[in-house]
Amino acid sequence: MTSYVLTVSCKSTRGIVAAISSYLADKGCNIVDSSQFDDLDTGKFFTRVSFISEEGVPLAELKEGFEPICKRFAMDAEIHDGNARMKVLLMVSRFGHCLNDLLYRWKIGALPIDIVGVVSNHFDYQKVVVNHDIPFHHIKVTKENKLQAEGQIMDIVEQTGTELIVLARYMQVLSDAMCQKMSGKIINIHHSFLPSFKGANPYKQAYGRGVKLIGATAHYVTADLDEGPIIEQDTARITHAQSPDDYVSIGRDVESQVLARAIHAHIHHRTFLNGNRTVVFPASPGGYASERMG
Repeated sequence: MTSYVLTVSCKSTRGIVAAISSYLADKGCNIVDSSQFDDLDTGKFFTRVSFISEEGVPLAELKEGFEPICKRFAMDAEIHDGNARMKVLLMVSRFGHCLNDLLYRWKIGALPIDIVGVVSNHFDYQKVVVNHDIPFHHIKVTKENKLQAEGQIMDIVEQTGTELIVLARYMQVLSDAMCQKMSGKIINIHHSFLPSFKGANPYKQAYGRGVKLIGATAHYVTADLDEGPIIEQDTARITHAQSPDDYVSIGRDVESQVLARAIHAHIHHRTFLNGNRTVVFPASPGGYASERMG
C-alpha cells in the first residue's frame, strides 16, 4: 500500500473536511492521521492528512480527481508521495556542529532526505563531506563577487533539482533576489531566541544583557535579516557565572536540535506559511522512527 500526504490551506468555510474525507473514501483510501487548524484571526484553514491508498490508486489520478474540490474551495493544495525524499542542499561556513548533526541523522535515516551537496565559503569541512560521498562545493564570497557567488549557488540548485536549502550556520547574508526566488524553501538557524538578539554576535549581545536563558531559532529566510516566519525554537538555561564562550558551547546542542526538528517538519510537509507566522502540525505516528538505530 502506498502512503500519501495531503496538504491544504484555504479560506475557512463549512464542508472542507467532509469533502476531503468523502473524496479519499471514494478513491479507496484510508486516513491514518489528520491535523487541522482554523485561524480565527485571519479566516484561513489549514489541514494535513496522511492516508494510504488501499486500492493502489496512482498519485497522478489522485491529484486529477481532487482538482474539482480544489476549485470549489479555492484551495492551495498538494498531494505528496509519503515515501519521496526531498532534495536538500546544505550550506555551512566555519561552525560545523549543525552540519555534523544533520549528516549523522541523515546517515541513520532519522532525516530521510537526499543531500544533493554541501556549499561552503571555506574548506574546513570538505573532508567530512567528501567522506560521506556527498559533493562539496567551495564558493568563496566577497563583497566584490557576491552576486557571482550566488549565481553559482543557484546553478547548483537548478542542476540538482534542490527543493530545500538549509543554512547550517552559513554566515553570509543572502540577497533579496535569492530570498524571493527561493521563498519558503530556505531554512536558517539563528543562535538566539528570536526576536531577541538579531544579527551578528547574538551570544555576545545576550551576555551583555545578562539573560538567564539563551536559545536558537529555525526560520524561513526572507529579505529581512532574521525576521522570517519561525518554524522551531528552544532554550537552554545559563547563569551569571558563565562567559560568552560558555554560551557558544551550551548553545551548540540547542542549535543542532532546533534545526533538525525544523527540517523534519518541512520535509514531512508539516509546515504552512501563515503570513509572517507558521502553522506546524505534529508528526504522524512513526514519523520520528529511524531506518537504523545508530
